[in-house]
Amino acid sequence: MPNASGHPTRVFLLDDHAIVRRGLVALLEDEDDIIVVGEAETANQAVHRIPVVQPDVAVLDVRLPDGDGVSVCRDVRSLCPQTACLMLTSYSDDDALYEAVMAGASGYVLKQIHGSDLVGAIRTVAGGGSLLDPRTTSRMLHQIRDRAERSDPLRALSRQERQIFELIGQGLTNRQIGQRMYLAEKTVKNYVSSLLRKLSMQRRTQAAVYAAQLRQEDSRGSGWESSSEES
Repeated sequence: MPNASGHPTRVFLLDDHAIVRRGLVALLEDEDDIIVVGEAETANQAVHRIPVVQPDVAVLDVRLPDGDGVSVCRDVRSLCPQTACLMLTSYSDDDALYEAVMAGASGYVLKQIHGSDLVGAIRTVAGGGSLLDPRTTSRMLHQIRDRAERSDPLRALSRQERQIFELIGQGLTNRQIGQRMYLAEKTVKNYVSSLLRKLSMQRRTQAAVYAAQLRQEDSRGSGWESSSEES
């Protein structure tokens, strides 16, 4: 059955193994509503051929000899936003899944998938659907949070706690920090206890060492230092 436009779903295949491509072509051409309009065995070929044939779906192998399918997906979504990308791989890799979705892929399936399931996946993404099930989405959100925390290791700290953390790194005592920030020494002590707990530390010397480490890594003065100076 043709798609909503009344025409067969046009599919482009990218895989560096000719046998795999032939198998996919044979599988898809058995379907009345799907037609294979192009093939490529390298990332470079795919990036040049896909904009020419304008497929509805590009089935992209993740691992390629001259690059990767994720980069192809990113380029295709930029050049042909109407083309849905379905990533096909032999390996279950959360990092690759994350990168693929961030590149604009509509789905991610393993090569071990049954033929009928792959056909269904192509129909799903061609119709504007996504193959990211709830479990996959949960893993994605967890990974996004992890990456955000790595980019800002002090993300859990409040603005006041960030500034106190920086002053601890400069070697100031609680009394000196209180004088600098116009806070009671007891209030500073409470802030210190809170930030140590959030950073999973037991002693302020650990915080001082960590602050010095972050200062060295942040040589351009961006990131957490700029946030701490806002208070």
